[in-house]
Amino acid sequence: MHSQKEISQRILKQLLYSEVFGHPLNEKELAHYISSSEIDLKTALDFLVKEQLVLKSDDYYFLFENSSKISKRKSGEQKANLLRDKAFKVGAFIQRFPFVEGVAISGSLSKGILHDDGDFDFFIITKKNRLWIARTLLVLYKKVFLLNSRKYFCVNYFIDDSSLEITEQNRFTATEIVTLIPVAGEIFPAFYTSNNWTKSYFETSHPEVTIRDQKKNGLARFIMWLFKGSLGEKMDLWCMRKTLKRWQKKFSDFDHEKFDLTLKSRRYVSKHHPNDFQTKVLSKYDELTQNYVIQHAAKLKNAEIEL
Repeated sequence: MHSQKEISQRILKQLLYSEVFGHPLNEKELAHYISSSEIDLKTALDFLVKEQLVLKSDDYYFLFENSSKISKRKSGEQKANLLRDKAFKVGAFIQRFPFVEGVAISGSLSKGILHDDGDFDFFIITKKNRLWIARTLLVLYKKVFLLNSRKYFCVNYFIDDSSLEITEQNRFTATEIVTLIPVAGEIFPAFYTSNNWTKSYFETSHPEVTIRDQKKNGLARFIMWLFKGSLGEKMDLWCMRKTLKRWQKKFSDFDHEKFDLTLKSRRYVSKHHPNDFQTKVLSKYDELTQNYVIQHAAKLKNAEIEL
């Protein structure tokens, strides 16, 4: 059981993180991140609003005033509701590809928001040592049949079932994990068990998911049979090396550290985030925290809250 001061501190940290995206949160969403009873959470929120440490409008909570924040949130939420079923269908379709074990919705849609420039982001788990074949097939499908559009088919993060633990352990990756929406695949209970480290950021329990695998069609089963042995090992390595060589040429201005963080390429993981969104988000979070602490130093001290 946490004290009101501890709950208040957790609320402020979560709202500060959400401010990076200009994304106010309602009480239900805050409850997803913060382990406490409904009464304790509401008491802490009422206290923070009364002390003018938190702002509230239309049942949304936030920290920095912005006249368009609520309307933008509502329009993004409306679009997400309209397209969520489509995202589930696309995710189930992806899981039918050869060697794909599990698919989950990630990104803004997993937080209940989809703006006009948003797309469907998917987190994908594959069979061991077949990640790069699966990735190559999905990318080829996108290029050939979707004319390289990523609007509803953004497949930029893959891991395989031998390495389910996410190695980059910070508030950004923890948030992405606890907000994932599993679409297809029986691998997700094992994935969540392997990532219990997220509890150091959010004490909320991982969802108990029992999602069945999608049935592979004849072509997918044939490809999996064709590449089940040594040929599959060689093909997977070939796909990885060809992709890595292309990225090294395209992003030759990246230093080794930035390349490895944003374009991580191992047999068991593939990440294609050249815009380095994670670093930008965490840097902005630190900046907003510092600004907030300076702006509300006296009130925070009076409430005995440290950030």
